[in-house]
Amino acid sequence: MAKRFSTETYVKGILAGDRVMLSRAITLVESKLFSDQELAQQVINEVLPHAGKSVRIGITGVPGVGKSTFIEAFGTYLIKEQGKKLAVLAIDPTSQRSGGSILGDKTRMEALSMNPQAYIRPSPAGKSLGGVTRSTRETIILCEAAGFDTIIVETVGVGQSETAVHAMVDFFLLLMLAGAGDELQGIKRGIMEMADAIAITKADEQNVQKARAAKAEYQNALHLYPIGPSGWVPKVSTCSALQNTGLDAIWQTTADYLELTHNNGFFEKKRRDQNLQWMYEAIRQGLEDNFYSHQQVKQQLQSIAEQVKNGQKSAFAAAAELLRLV
Repeated sequence: MAKRFSTETYVKGILAGDRVMLSRAITLVESKLFSDQELAQQVINEVLPHAGKSVRIGITGVPGVGKSTFIEAFGTYLIKEQGKKLAVLAIDPTSQRSGGSILGDKTRMEALSMNPQAYIRPSPAGKSLGGVTRSTRETIILCEAAGFDTIIVETVGVGQSETAVHAMVDFFLLLMLAGAGDELQGIKRGIMEMADAIAITKADEQNVQKARAAKAEYQNALHLYPIGPSGWVPKVSTCSALQNTGLDAIWQTTADYLELTHNNGFFEKKRRDQNLQWMYEAIRQGLEDNFYSHQQVKQQLQSIAEQVKNGQKSAFAAAAELLRLV
């Protein structure tokens, strides 16, 4: 068991920008022990008035798009050129068979992880919806309280992780590749609609023309969608993480979006709506945890599940029977 400190010690350390204490507080948040969860919530409540002042950016993309390479280049640009203090919350895929997690982000973003103005926190996705850890929202709050003014949340890029991350960030960036056949093939309409901007990556060497063609195609596709409640029209750009080109344009797009949504009130409305959504999600998760940790449920779940599997009992009747135990 990791060493535990008093609430005051965690809070003082976090507010002072102590990364070791920040990491220990995040470990508390990720713990499944009730005592750790209780302490973590006390810490979060104490630091909450010091949070909320960052820009939260969600980044997702198709496999092979180079998310880690892009985030390392973009993060370095934000620190060096924009004077930002950056935290990257990278949600690693967890094996559904073994439960093991890759947790290789500090290796994949080696240069960025060594930058004193950057903090990278890989977290195992576990079995939570869409591969987003249930603790990611709380981790954002802790990082903001520790003085990080820009938070990047990287998704695993599969399933419903995009929806979950979209619900906890201010700006959502979709990374795409050029020259992989039909540019719009296999792209879910919902993901396109969520994107505040699309960046065509690897726009270097022989891919430059393909990237430009893909940019035009995506821009035309986005014009077919109605303008969302933010009043923002999503933009498409090209970039090369290897050549550090196009990164400034992506940040300018982000800044333009933030200016518009701050001015029209959408930014604050979205944050308030997200806070409410976080509460309902916490209730749902708490109820689920309480259900599966109930002694009688643990005793009977396997046998009832076998009856459902063998067709001896309907799924609905089995669920009702188990729920009555709580």
